[in-house]
Amino acid sequence: MSEFQSKRVVVLGAAGVGNLGQAVARRFAREGAEVLVAGRNAEPLDALAREIRGHAALCDITVEADNIALARQAVDRMGGVDFAVNCTGWGLLVPFLDTTREQLERMCRLQFIGPYQFFQSMLRVMADGGALVQVSSATATIMMEDHAAYMGTKAGFDHVMRCIANEFGARGIRANSVAPGFMASPMTAKVAGNAAVVGAFAKEYPLGRVGTLEDAVEAIIWLCSDGCFVTGETIQVNGGLTLRRNPTNAEIVAAARAARAARDGTPPPEDAG
Repeated sequence: MSEFQSKRVVVLGAAGVGNLGQAVARRFAREGAEVLVAGRNAEPLDALAREIRGHAALCDITVEADNIALARQAVDRMGGVDFAVNCTGWGLLVPFLDTTREQLERMCRLQFIGPYQFFQSMLRVMADGGALVQVSSATATIMMEDHAAYMGTKAGFDHVMRCIANEFGARGIRANSVAPGFMASPMTAKVAGNAAVVGAFAKEYPLGRVGTLEDAVEAIIWLCSDGCFVTGETIQVNGGLTLRRNPTNAEIVAAARAARAARDGTPPPEDAG
């Protein structure tokens, strides 16, 4: 019998078809856990809940009342919470000087204030010995151009997770972040299908490939397992990317142009003459 049999899990950010939240929910369900999936779109959540024989709830992480209601539903439907995973995020790519006040406020609501209140709500109903997992990013540690608002809020919340770990360790509750790098997901769909762009990222990974949803899921599952004696950490689930760097925008564009030229049988623009 799996150690997750009879455990109760809340996964927020599971409304995107094929996204990390859905992958996490499916894995916990396969391991025998009872899972409540949450997000902002009812149809994919309801479909996923039926598939995994779990529960679905609407929750906008930026709305305090929604987070409180989600905790209440977890208690009403499952009797409480053992593990809570936040998979929400907004991959905003805008140059620093072009980032607007509206974008900054939206980013802070989604990636700092919202997670803060989500984990507050979960901790108020969580069983002793439980675990919280925040999905962060390798870019909270290393650079990526035009990504400052995303990177800053992810980095800031990693430190909040350390604070939670310090305060709630006496209850046996662990709090950690996982930090994937580039991986194919709905958030990266616009570029994940471009082999040249993926290749520009992959060459920076010591393990020779970009990550997958399954890589991140494995780390999340382990952080919730009985054998995990880790708290207050950010686990770099990115094949060693943080030992190196992300490609620059110029390198990404050059790789895409070279691939297009090779496909079309023409020399790259810089070689034409």
